[in-house]
Amino acid sequence: MVNSYRPTTLPEALKLMETRDMIPFAGGTDLMVKYQSWKGTLPRFPKDVLFLNHIPSLKKIEVNGETLAIGAGATLSDVIDYPRTPDILREAVLSIAAPGIRNIATLAGNICNASPAGDSICALYALDASVILSKSGGERELPLPEFITGPGKTSLGRGELLTEVRIPLKEANLQVFRKVGTRKANALSKLSFSAVAEIKGGTIDGIALAFGAVGPTVVRSKELEKKLTGKTLEEIKVLYKDIIDDYSAMIVPIDDQRSTAVYRKQVALNLLKNFLESGLLKEMQ
Repeated sequence: MVNSYRPTTLPEALKLMETRDMIPFAGGTDLMVKYQSWKGTLPRFPKDVLFLNHIPSLKKIEVNGETLAIGAGATLSDVIDYPRTPDILREAVLSIAAPGIRNIATLAGNICNASPAGDSICALYALDASVILSKSGGERELPLPEFITGPGKTSLGRGELLTEVRIPLKEANLQVFRKVGTRKANALSKLSFSAVAEIKGGTIDGIALAFGAVGPTVVRSKELEKKLTGKTLEEIKVLYKDIIDDYSAMIVPIDDQRSTAVYRKQVALNLLKNFLESGLLKEMQ
C-alpha cells in the first residue's frame, strides 16, 4: 500500500524524508507519465509520495544580492513572469510544453528529471546555475553539472530534497537560446543550444556555450570558453575553424526515436556557426 503525505513546512518535509523512502512530488508532470497505469486508473507509484505543493517557502522567487533564488515549488509560469529572470531562461522555459503544463510543472522538477534534452537545463548550464540540496540538519550547494550525473541520474542523496535553484545575475549583453523540435510547441527537443556572452569594447569579457541532447548530459567546456575570453573580433575570425573543430570533437550524440546522431551533430554545429557569425561577431563590431 502506498501512502501520501502533505507537509506544510520544509522542516516537516525533511523530517519525513529522513524517516521514510519516498518520491517527492511537486508539479508531477513527469512523474504522472513515468508511473502511469491503465487508462482511467490511478498511477502506480512504487513508494510513498511526499507532496510538496503546500509548502509556501518553496514557492518563493527572489533576488539575494547578485543571485536569483528560485524555490523548488515555483512553477515554470512563475519563472516566466518573474521580472529578474534571465532572458535566456525565460525563452527556454517558454519552449516547454503548453501553458497548462507550465502552470503546474516546476523548474526543480525539470532539473531532477535529468534529461539531456531538458530545455531549461541547457540554459541553466550556460547561466552557471547551482542547486541547494537540503536534509534534516543541513544543506549543501552543488553546481548543476555536478548534480546531474547522467541521463535520469543525479547526485541527490538519501533524505535530501532539491529546495532551491540559484543563478548568478552576471552581466551579459548577448543571450541566445535555440531549440530544434518536430514542431514549434509541445515537442521534446531534438537538440538545443544556449549561449551567454558579455562583450566589452569589442572584446569577449565572458562567454558560456551549452548544447543539449547531444551527449549523456548537457555539453559545455569551460576550457574552450577560456580560450575565447579576452579575444577581439579579428582574433575570433582567425580562430573560427579551430572553434568549430573543438566543439565538433565534443558533440557525440546518439540515434533515438526523435532524431539521428548525424542530424543532431550537424544541426548543433550549424547553430554554433550561426551564433558566431550572426551573434557574437556582429555584437563585437
